[in-house]
Amino acid sequence: MAEENEQQSREAATAGKAANGKRAHRSQKVGSVVSDKMTKTVTVRVDRLVRHTKYRRYVRRTSKFMAHDELGATVGDKVRIVETRPMSARKRWRVIEIVQKAAK
Repeated sequence: MAEENEQQSREAATAGKAANGKRAHRSQKVGSVVSDKMTKTVTVRVDRLVRHTKYRRYVRRTSKFMAHDELGATVGDKVRIVETRPMSARKRWRVIEIVQKAAK
C-alpha cells in the first residue's frame, strides 16, 4: 500500500512538472574563449578561486568546457555559457551571451 502511494506521488510530481512547462535551473558559467578553431564550437576557460584545505589560501583553478556557439564568439571574448543536453561526445554547454568582445 505504501509503495503504491509513493509511486502515485512520484508520477504526480513528474506530470506536474511536464504540464507546468517549467525547466529546472540550469547551471551558468562565465569564462573566456581560448579556441574557436572548430565549426560552431568554442573552448571556454572558466577560472575560479578555491580555498586550500590545509593552508587556507585561495588557489586559482581552471576548467575548460566545449560549448556550442551560434553567436560567433572569437578568441579572447568573455562569454556566458549554460548547461544543455549532450550535443556531442564532449559538448554539453551552449554560449548564450557574449559579455565582452576581445580588444583587437
